[in-house]
Amino acid sequence: MVKKSTVSKLLFVLLLCGHFVHAGVHPLRLSLCEIEYAEDKQLLTVNLKLFLMDVNEALVFDPNSNELAFCQPDESEDAERLLMDYLNEFFYLKVNDQLIDLKIKSKKLSGEGDNVALGVFFEHKQNSPIKSLEIKNAVFTDLFFDQNNVVYVYVNDESKSMMLNKKTTTHQLTF
Repeated sequence: MVKKSTVSKLLFVLLLCGHFVHAGVHPLRLSLCEIEYAEDKQLLTVNLKLFLMDVNEALVFDPNSNELAFCQPDESEDAERLLMDYLNEFFYLKVNDQLIDLKIKSKKLSGEGDNVALGVFFEHKQNSPIKSLEIKNAVFTDLFFDQNNVVYVYVNDESKSMMLNKKTTTHQLTF
């Protein structure tokens, strides 16, 4: 079973690797997604971590743009809408064959310089037990041929992990 502290350490190491690269581009084409469901709480949570440079590249075609100013006092009125429009095209969850309508609950920036990550947190009330989960995570595969999207899934006491990419954008789990 993969522990949350392990996931956090992995992300930290991956972000740290970027500090050794010059030229304003992070070396890893990576996103991290954690999906959790506890039947007793009937709540499905999704935490998606994306490099901010990649988000800006996807949304405004400039990795160094400050136009959207995510999580800043002057955040653009269009920032969340543009982000959700993009995510709805490249990311989804289906629980028991039903598409989940994800809405942003919160956002958070972490990291420094070229390695700033945008964390996007979603919650969904899931009243029935999860029997199947289909995950599509093709974020940034339209931009980068070497993009990898790490996904960790925790359903009750069971954990799974997978790597999705341009070739394999979806994965189906049964419980």
